[in-house]
Amino acid sequence: MMWWSAGPTPGPHTIIVEEGATAASVGRQLEQKGAIPGSARTFYLFSRLFGAGDPIQAGEFEIPKGTGAAGILDLLQHGRPVQRLVTVTEGMPSIIVAEKLAANKYLTGLLPQIAEGSVLPNSYSYQRGETRAAVAARMQAAMDKALADLWPKRKATCPVRTPQEAVTLASIVEKETGKPSERRTVAGVYCNRLRIGMKLDADPTVIYPITKGKPLGRRILRSELNDGNPYNTYRNAGLPPGPIANPGRESIAAVLDPAETEALYFVADGTGGHVFARTLAEQQANVRKWFEIRRKRGEM
Repeated sequence: MMWWSAGPTPGPHTIIVEEGATAASVGRQLEQKGAIPGSARTFYLFSRLFGAGDPIQAGEFEIPKGTGAAGILDLLQHGRPVQRLVTVTEGMPSIIVAEKLAANKYLTGLLPQIAEGSVLPNSYSYQRGETRAAVAARMQAAMDKALADLWPKRKATCPVRTPQEAVTLASIVEKETGKPSERRTVAGVYCNRLRIGMKLDADPTVIYPITKGKPLGRRILRSELNDGNPYNTYRNAGLPPGPIANPGRESIAAVLDPAETEALYFVADGTGGHVFARTLAEQQANVRKWFEIRRKRGEM
């Protein structure tokens, strides 16, 4: 019987089902592709006669080669749609987010400029043929929602005055440590510095104007540390004029509820983490230990 037979073009086929589609509307797509025997009307009538009566799901479906009309209907009603994801990792700068969206062959349309710090890192689903602008807007809406949730819960222990300042500081925290357990302590150090008007001295802020947040791939030059651009926190006290990456929710939360610490300094400890210090003398001793580790590794 033709209800269990494949169409004249056996496939495989890819079909995108819009929200609210019916067996009749999907049947027209399937007929155009040659995926079903007979006409769309025949598919609709047989689906009413032999189908389960369940609604057709929205999404993208991959129909295996040789699948009959009955199997196609069952796939559309009960199968798993293709899930396409684009992932923004914590600390990814907007220039790389834009490059990922631009390079995605399944997305369409031009991409508007993505402001630094406006995207919440996460994995975002999208459909084939969806616009890049729509996916970017979802990423930005997620950041707006996260800030709306986190900002009212802020503690008075960090002197950030606006959600945007929180994102800016969180982007520095995100770039400074890859250890989740350190986020609140790093945030505490920077909040202490901001409170007393001490410069942040954050290397990632020096790198940002050079690469827009991409890896520098070399050591920072003395001339770059001395450069007077507004992002250079070795030259300027306070926060830079904006974020230097897209921070994750946990880094934003760390800034809004930093660890209680007397530390004003930190330096790498050779294990991927940092050692913290209250005084400049302690910091200098820790720096000497770090330099010795790097010398033994042949990095200096």
